[in-house]
Amino acid sequence: MADKLSGKRILVVEDEYFIAADLCQVLEDEGAEVIGPTGNVSQGLNLASLKLDAALLDVNLEGMNSYPIADLLTERAVPYVFLTGYDGWSLPEGYQAVPHLAKPFRMDAVVLALGMLLDESQG
Repeated sequence: MADKLSGKRILVVEDEYFIAADLCQVLEDEGAEVIGPTGNVSQGLNLASLKLDAALLDVNLEGMNSYPIADLLTERAVPYVFLTGYDGWSLPEGYQAVPHLAKPFRMDAVVLALGMLLDESQG
């Protein structure tokens, strides 16, 4: 799987410090270039305007949702995965089809999800 993430620019938007640190470490171990991490919407929007291959978005950021970031990524055709403590059905209708991982998640599941997402976006 490392070859799928190697050299890819992955945005990490997560407000829980330890989860963000773990995500960054596993992505770097897989050869990805981590953009961020950030844990708030305004910084996430700024980073989402950079050149990216994919993104990981926590749905709930300091009491706000990350949907504006998701919308910008969608406009830019950058694939992303939601990280959430909620069930997929609880997401607003327009986001229910977005790949998501329920917290707590395993880091290998993140790597797998990103690999599949990148395959789909390049295929």
